[in-house]
Amino acid sequence: MTDENTRHTEKMVKIKAARHRMMEDKTVEKGLIIVHTGTGKGKSSSAFGMIMRCIAHEMPCGVVQFIKGNWATGERNFLRDRFADECEFHVSGEGFTWETQDKERDIAAAKSGWEKAKELITKPGMRMVVLDEINIALRYDYLDIADVVAFLQNEKPEMAHVVLTGRNAKPELIEAADLVTEMSLIKHPFRDGVKAQKGVEF
Repeated sequence: MTDENTRHTEKMVKIKAARHRMMEDKTVEKGLIIVHTGTGKGKSSSAFGMIMRCIAHEMPCGVVQFIKGNWATGERNFLRDRFADECEFHVSGEGFTWETQDKERDIAAAKSGWEKAKELITKPGMRMVVLDEINIALRYDYLDIADVVAFLQNEKPEMAHVVLTGRNAKPELIEAADLVTEMSLIKHPFRDGVKAQKGVEF
């Protein structure tokens, strides 16, 4: 073994020992409130990656998609066509608010979606529910942030994970969450005139 390999091995042994010590007191298992926010791409994509993991582990899961409405998204088609028994998928809303141009309809759709979300989250045995783009509905005050936070803190079953996606997560939600990730925009092809494409954005 070369000196370089020896140094590398010694370093990895120390890192492994430190990692083991760090993990010794990580014994709690609980349902998490997870927030994906920020201006960068990947918020919904990450959430649907977790849905795939749940399906693989045979964990009952569900999705309520806010705002996107009638978009023929790949995730909706995939889950409804191939995994309808494993993952309940519900669509709330008729599109982005600039498309409907009807605030009352948008509010009604958001409230309907939130009622379905509460039903899914509290369904016996449900392990994960993704509330896709709910942060947009909260940003425009289509839903009461205090009501949403109170439900998540007081009525969410102990072992149920809830993932909330969308830009501009409200401070109250960030404070209540167990895990918050902010996706930062560094580059995006939209700036160069490239439109949203299948398999990448939807």
